[in-house]
Amino acid sequence: MTLRMALGASALTLIATGMALADPVTLTDIAGREVTLDGPVERVILGEGRQIFFAAVLDGEDPFRRIVGWRDDLRQAAPESYALYAEKFPDMAAIPTFGGFKEGTFDIEQAVSLDPDVMIMNLEAKVATDEAGYEEKLAGVGIPIVYVDFREKPFEHTARSMQIIGQLFGKEERAAEFNDFYAQQIARVTDVIEAQPDLERPLVFVERAGGYSEDCCMSFGNGNFGTFVELAGGENMAAPFIPGTFGTVNAEQIIASDPDQIVVTGGNWEAYVPGGKWIGVGPGSDEAEAKRKLADLMERPGFTGVKAVEAGQVHAIWHQFYNNPYSFVAVQRLATWLHPDLFADLDPEATLKELHARFLPVAYRPGYWVSLSEANTN
Repeated sequence: MTLRMALGASALTLIATGMALADPVTLTDIAGREVTLDGPVERVILGEGRQIFFAAVLDGEDPFRRIVGWRDDLRQAAPESYALYAEKFPDMAAIPTFGGFKEGTFDIEQAVSLDPDVMIMNLEAKVATDEAGYEEKLAGVGIPIVYVDFREKPFEHTARSMQIIGQLFGKEERAAEFNDFYAQQIARVTDVIEAQPDLERPLVFVERAGGYSEDCCMSFGNGNFGTFVELAGGENMAAPFIPGTFGTVNAEQIIASDPDQIVVTGGNWEAYVPGGKWIGVGPGSDEAEAKRKLADLMERPGFTGVKAVEAGQVHAIWHQFYNNPYSFVAVQRLATWLHPDLFADLDPEATLKELHARFLPVAYRPGYWVSLSEANTN
């Protein structure tokens, strides 16, 4: 074992500069586990590449400064975001990558060689982590796991997750500043909805990753984008048919329910499904092409003649809002689509621009959503 592995990278740094050791950091993660670390961490493994979305908020000047390894999913799942960050931080391409716990391709020996202070995991990976005994195995080599969540229960866990990561990074004030902004932006929707006791809620079908496969139709139950819809003043069509967060609704049910609005989550998934029918939305995306593909998707048997399609109340939105701290932007966008009169003064694009200006190290680029109706474009 090296001296670095025995003492930890942060301890070595402090000893070298003649400073006293930092106080230990003890926190309770989203899984309810108490974890103690030797002061703020300096060497981090991200259990998912898309976790850079929260690292960018807290370590804005250089979101990769602590990252010694990460899962190789950002390039495939959100290539437009990968390109945006790679343009400003080209050295990120040299960060070691590894497989996932769920796929059973994670390499513990590789993790040890990176000498991390902590590994940050998403809550949804905990079942696979437990089944494979990764927690015990990593603890045995001195690598603690901390769980956060922006996906399973985003509006219950986002603020706490940011607080946890703020503790880990020694960026508590920055995390608190972001959480204040997050709460303010959510309240711009929820305060208005709660003030309307007789609100007529449109029926909304959210298709998850529409066009990603030939099958129809993945959606959300009482969680994630299903919750986004409810917060924005809609009724989630799929909720009665999907008992958990994620599931599938058959095409016949969509026709029978006849939703007032349809929202398709999308991304540029050429790496996963080359030439697929997915809707390529995301920063810097080709909005005209995304709109064309969205119109094509509505010609499938499950959507022809549906009220929303006939009225042009069909939209596509960036899928990655479903698993990062920026979900409040999606709620605002949904609110303006579902209740344009109530939210005539709410500009979700301006909110996204402010998010970039205040918290992110990369410039804003449009392309996160499109609508078939021109009235819903802005």
